Amino acid sequence: MAKRKALVSTRLCVACGCCMKVCPKNAISIPKGIFAQVDRELCVGCGKCMKECPASVITLEVLES
Repeated sequence: MAKRKALVSTRLCVACGCCMKVCPKNAISIPKGIFAQVDRELCVGCGKCMKECPASVITLEVLES
């Protein structure tokens, strides 16, 4: 199974915090309240943030093995 990581479109993110609330690994932060940022070391690629995002600006990136 390929590894996945969340990826936020920072230009379109509205920094609402919905993704932070559902992340089981606390891998998402909103530094300076501008846009969401994913800690790729902590992200497990579960997709909960992507499903919760009201602006639909989070995707799951498939990583090369």
